[in-house]
Amino acid sequence: MLTLPEVSPPVFPVSAKAAVQYGPRVGAMAVYVLTQQLLPWGRTGEVLADLLGVQMSEGTLACLLKRTAEQLAPVEEQIKSALVAAKVTQNDETGRYVNRRRSGLHGLSTSSLTPDQVHASRGHKAMDAIGILPLFTGVSVHACWSASLRSGCHHALCQVPLLRELTSLAEELGRWWAAKLKGALLGRKQATDQARAQGQPGLPPEEVATWQARFLALLDEGDQAHPRAPTPPGQRGKAKHHPARHLLDRLRTHQDACLLFLHHLLVPFDHTLAERESRMVKVQQKVSGSFRSTEGAIHFCRIRGSVSTLRKQGLPILSALQATLGAQPLLPSFSPRRRE
Repeated sequence: MLTLPEVSPPVFPVSAKAAVQYGPRVGAMAVYVLTQQLLPWGRTGEVLADLLGVQMSEGTLACLLKRTAEQLAPVEEQIKSALVAAKVTQNDETGRYVNRRRSGLHGLSTSSLTPDQVHASRGHKAMDAIGILPLFTGVSVHACWSASLRSGCHHALCQVPLLRELTSLAEELGRWWAAKLKGALLGRKQATDQARAQGQPGLPPEEVATWQARFLALLDEGDQAHPRAPTPPGQRGKAKHHPARHLLDRLRTHQDACLLFLHHLLVPFDHTLAERESRMVKVQQKVSGSFRSTEGAIHFCRIRGSVSTLRKQGLPILSALQATLGAQPLLPSFSPRRRE
């Protein structure tokens, strides 16, 4: 008589406690679509249903985001600590609506680290609360942001907004000094790019001195074209000036920060790296609208910052999110790269 072997009943994983349970891989896909592909909640549910046959409610999606963000909180703190020790960071800030109120999204980046932060303030209060720039002693590259200028670190100005202003003055108003200054800046960018590609530690000191003299001479030329207007008798406050006058004053005041990229090749010409991060979050706002709660905004930014860090270091994104939902987040490298 044939005896059938005993079949052991299937054992569910310990984590499967609910009547309907989604595994970490499906959850990781949902988190990825929401935070990295920036799909709205409803369309995320449609994608999961169409491609995976999974019916997932917005409440479940919110729980997945919260679980992922909670697991990544210690990782975020380690990223912030590593940024404090970096030699150069790029900073950007943009407005973002949270619970129908204007807030600030603060992006700080290096070539290997990204901690996106959201705060109700867009100024120095946010910088103090985030806790990176108050402790930072390296070079902060930004678009002449007043809140960042308050910190005690070294500063370098992003040249891209300056080039836009010079282009406007040269092409729309025919200011030759602006055209010459724009051409000189682009020439210096090319020189620093070539020096980096050749592995040089820096530009020759005599070349830097020549350029600084050229920079100041062009500012003098601009001063002659746009002299400072005296305040009319009996009028209170400052006299109204041409936008070119304000640009010249800003360049005079922050000339060291404007030219720092010439002295140290570690300092980039612009802060495109940080600007790119904040731009994508603005895209998310156009697609999905404002965040409904501060907690949701914090969770979204924490996940995006962690995933951006993993991507910069060439680590697998979906596997990392899956491990995070399994309470074992994949840790990136927190050591600064050679050029940071």
